[in-house]
Amino acid sequence: MNLSWRRIRAVVIRHYHVLWRSPHRWFDVLVWPIVDTLLFGSLGVFVARQTGAGRAGVSYLLAGILLFHVIYQSQISVSVGFMEETWSRNLLNLMVTPLREVEYVAGVALFGLAKLVLGIGVVALAAWGFYSFAVSDVGWGLIPIAAELLLVGWVISLFVIGLVLRFGQSAEVLAWGLMFMAMPLSGVFYPPSALPAFLRPISYALPSTHAFTAAHRLLDGRAMPWHEITLAAIGCVIFALLALAFLLRMLRVFRQRGFVTRFA
Repeated sequence: MNLSWRRIRAVVIRHYHVLWRSPHRWFDVLVWPIVDTLLFGSLGVFVARQTGAGRAGVSYLLAGILLFHVIYQSQISVSVGFMEETWSRNLLNLMVTPLREVEYVAGVALFGLAKLVLGIGVVALAAWGFYSFAVSDVGWGLIPIAAELLLVGWVISLFVIGLVLRFGQSAEVLAWGLMFMAMPLSGVFYPPSALPAFLRPISYALPSTHAFTAAHRLLDGRAMPWHEITLAAIGCVIFALLALAFLLRMLRVFRQRGFVTRFA
């Protein structure tokens, strides 16, 4: 497939200007990460004081919210990037240009990486400044874990875009709903065994669960659990293929039934 870097760069620049000229859009990038860090960090400190459990619980919560923001920032950047086209009634304009679907997604995802770096940086700085929690203490093992969670966020965004194409703007709530449904099921702050028994099979089927389990093992000072990393990678590939097939199907229906008139 012959992709045009020029068109991908144009998408990046388009979303850069949208973010730069709309100060309220910085909330997800700068404000929300600090709020999450304060909320879960303070909760961890309170529980540690009440139970005498030490800083282990604080580290679990702070590392959990840091890694969850990898999913959050990657997913919300792509999903909201697409919804920006529907809000501004720009979707039809994009469809009559030479821009390919994969180029558009690549451009939005690339711009989302920049927002991801900013958001994660804010969480890391807040955790270090408020609670003396340094991400570097966990080690380089967080890199493959973060990479898998990044892919999980992108996979969720593909499902969201497909649902918006099929059902219109009423499905936009799922941009946040699906992600926060995955949060408790993935065991962000606790092992999957803490979930009710009937939810555990769903939890173990999610690649994010194995990524967070690997992070918990590292926080406990154990060796890198490569079997969990492998399970997470396999799950990411399977869900990515399903999400791509779903999106292509919804795009086909979107064109055949003329659903573009919903956004014109």
